[in-house]
Amino acid sequence: MAQGVSGRFFAGRELVDRLARHSPARLAVTVFAAVISLFTLLLMAPWATTSGRSAPFIDALFTATSAVCVTGLVVVPTGTYWSTYGQVVILVGIKIGGLGVMTLASILGMAVSRRIGLTQKLLTASETKTTRLGEVGSLVRVVIITSTTIELTIALLLLPRFIVLEETFGEAAWHGLFYGISAFNNAGFIPTAEGLTPYVGDWMLLMPIIVGVFIGSLGFPVILNIMRNRRRAARWSLHTKLTLTTSAVLVVVAVVLFAAFEWTNEKTLGPLSLNEKILASLFAGVMPRSAGFSTIDINGMHESSWLITDALMFVGGGSASTAGGIKVTTLAVMLLAIVSEARGDRDLEAFGRRVPRETLRLAVAVSFIGATAVLVASLLLLEITGWTLDVILFETISAFATVGLSTGVTADLPTAGKYVLVVLMFIGRTGTMTLAAALALRDRRRVIRYPEERPIIG
Repeated sequence: MAQGVSGRFFAGRELVDRLARHSPARLAVTVFAAVISLFTLLLMAPWATTSGRSAPFIDALFTATSAVCVTGLVVVPTGTYWSTYGQVVILVGIKIGGLGVMTLASILGMAVSRRIGLTQKLLTASETKTTRLGEVGSLVRVVIITSTTIELTIALLLLPRFIVLEETFGEAAWHGLFYGISAFNNAGFIPTAEGLTPYVGDWMLLMPIIVGVFIGSLGFPVILNIMRNRRRAARWSLHTKLTLTTSAVLVVVAVVLFAAFEWTNEKTLGPLSLNEKILASLFAGVMPRSAGFSTIDINGMHESSWLITDALMFVGGGSASTAGGIKVTTLAVMLLAIVSEARGDRDLEAFGRRVPRETLRLAVAVSFIGATAVLVASLLLLEITGWTLDVILFETISAFATVGLSTGVTADLPTAGKYVLVVLMFIGRTGTMTLAAALALRDRRRVIRYPEERPIIG
């Protein structure tokens, strides 16, 4: 009997190894779905809620998906509905989702064997978008060291502030750790009932969260590249330069536009002091990258601000980061293509480097698949709920881009609507191209190519 169990184990391992080599994307999606299923079961335990009753399946599934997909959308209040056990489960789900299931698999492999095998490298390359397998070992170390260090740093910075706010040491430590992990992983979950709204002008509390969110949205390849070339910025990769430049520009534009649109709005910035308005504008400009925290009433914002936030959420953060969206490098490549076409240049060029045409094709595919996912989900929710398009579009983009910002209607969704957002969060976290690759039956390789002919565009 032992031999039979052993045989089945090695057969299963062979199957996993085969999938990892031939279709790592498909394996990544499968494992991610399995992790969400596990956390759904953990949240359905009676002791996971403060009432002592098992959470409904859809609420447990929605919360587990939102946690593992580091989104932050909720159908029940995290701080009051879930018990301490339930909140710990959510926090662990956020941590695993932020690291990436495939990255975590490589970390475990390193802990056991002190090295990373080919299978683990392939798995992690799928999750982190690393093309050179030799870099995966270094990247994994950066993932675990950097994420944990930044999360603990945020927690330590927040600890004395929460104590000053008359929390006990235990409460302050828990809230600091929760916000630290939630911020760096761009999750947007909050452990308190009142959230961050009472602290709209508190620089000491909000700045560590802002910085943690921004760093987490850059992506581990960028962090690795900067750490390797700390004193030689000229040697930063094109990906790092594009990510940093585009991210900085988007944040500045977002802060300026949000302040301009909401400065006199009595439901948002209007009643605040100048100091509070500046901090609230900065906070609101950074959070759409994928964090989902808010210090003002999202439902009270002007529709123009909603539209700007929609665009920022759809773009998201950096590739292989804890952020969602189509990613800033995707936007950068498409903007470079427009500039190149306007100038009549044959090549896409940036920072003294030429961008391959295949990258532009991938950027267009990612954007189109993302837009299609949002469109289909919006159509479904319009039919299911009968709500207005502006509200539906905000919620669907927030789910797809794993942001977590909400106009406050997510909890009122019917069951069918919640399932739509669950699928959308899953697609947004696993990545549009990863999901497409996982569903593809085979790669098409043509020996014979047709003659070239250009259709008329525009």
